[in-house]
Amino acid sequence: MSLAIVPGSFDPMTLGHLDIVETVAKRYDEVVVAVMINRAKRYRFDMETRVRIAEATVSGLSNVRVIAETGMLIDLFDKLGADAVCKGWRNAADYEYELHMADWNAAHNPRFRTEMIHAKNDHADISSTLVRERLDRGESIDDLVHPDAMSFLG
Repeated sequence: MSLAIVPGSFDPMTLGHLDIVETVAKRYDEVVVAVMINRAKRYRFDMETRVRIAEATVSGLSNVRVIAETGMLIDLFDKLGADAVCKGWRNAADYEYELHMADWNAAHNPRFRTEMIHAKNDHADISSTLVRERLDRGESIDDLVHPDAMSFLG
């Protein structure tokens, strides 16, 4: 049975993230969405809320589960016996960043494998930052997040 991890801070999870998870769910028997902490970021939503938003967003995918993880991705990879970590990218800057992280992870865990998944064009402009900015301005986010997650977004 194959297992992939889709990690991220998901502050909050967007329809772009969901598109990546749906792609991964077609390629692997089991997918673990790992809501993680990036110490360089300040979060709008706490870990529990980010997990709830992610769970609501992926609830229609039977082979996907969501976990909270506060440790290192390279350790989670071994703990779960994962086959790959799948990372979405929207543009060249995303790709370069994710490639750098993939190289670092592989250097620290020889079994570690990253699969890069390009966002579809209709999701290329969606980001968690855009969701937070629209929330700050009181604007609609209906086109950015899953309807089942709206109740958690205040």
